[in-house]
Amino acid sequence: MHLNSISIKNISKSYGPNKAVNNVSFDVKQGEIFGLIGPDGAGKTTLFRILTTLLLADSGEATVDGLDVVRDYKTLRRRIGYMPGRFSLYQDLSVEENLGFFANVFGAHIRDNYDLIRDIYVQLEPFKDRRAGALSGGMKQKLALCCALIHRPKVLFLDEPGTGVDPVSRKEFWDMLRRLRTADITILVSTAYMDEAELCDRVGLMQKGEILAIDTPAGIRNSYQRPLFAARSEDMYRLIRDLRTIEPGADCYAFGEYAHLALQQGNTTDRISMKNIEEYLFKQGHSDIEVMPVQATVEDCFIELMKN
Repeated sequence: MHLNSISIKNISKSYGPNKAVNNVSFDVKQGEIFGLIGPDGAGKTTLFRILTTLLLADSGEATVDGLDVVRDYKTLRRRIGYMPGRFSLYQDLSVEENLGFFANVFGAHIRDNYDLIRDIYVQLEPFKDRRAGALSGGMKQKLALCCALIHRPKVLFLDEPGTGVDPVSRKEFWDMLRRLRTADITILVSTAYMDEAELCDRVGLMQKGEILAIDTPAGIRNSYQRPLFAARSEDMYRLIRDLRTIEPGADCYAFGEYAHLALQQGNTTDRISMKNIEEYLFKQGHSDIEVMPVQATVEDCFIELMKN
């Protein structure tokens, strides 16, 4: 049985009339990578600031590593690592100086916890004398992660770590996170990249301050009930417009180089087939038509949940 590293109960926070976080509750198990997935403005950063003792909630309560985020904030700050969305290290200090500074702040020594950051730091070592402000986006991200880990936290908070970073660096970063499992560190990560949801143990889909669903990535995908097709033709804009009229209740939206068509749930006898869709598009004057059934992604599920 897993203990909960993070427990959130009915947390709410408003800025004037705007509810940034609205009655949010969920738990994160010890040693889990839990992803908070949602677009900008969903309330992810506000929730992170509450959990890392930087902001007070209007109502509700939360514990991290068994400590109350309000009552025990001083003790808690020494047990967590926090990597905010914007690069917040000292731009004029070198890589080595930043790491040494953050180790000293927590009364730690780099040599004592070097095993935890070794795989990350070896990539930074050739640039150890370079100022942090002169690093690439991917290297800044790795340095920030090293500084968040140098005191060996129990819980690691990563607020949109992939923002502004190239796809290769994002992949490397997630490989590093999975290796941290061996150190028994619980990780709460927020992201607007739906593909990163697949890399988490469980995810919470968040929109307008509320949690829409919580499950494993597979559980989220399997909850999708509508027949789903990917389609493309020579005119994407007209394709989406036409497919939305193929039946009442049909939904169609751009999805990479394809459009995704979600049909009504109906029973198997009245579902529209791939051949029906191709014939319909041909009658509408489309050419270079390609249609195929597809499995729903987490992003498809998120789009569906936002409409409910």
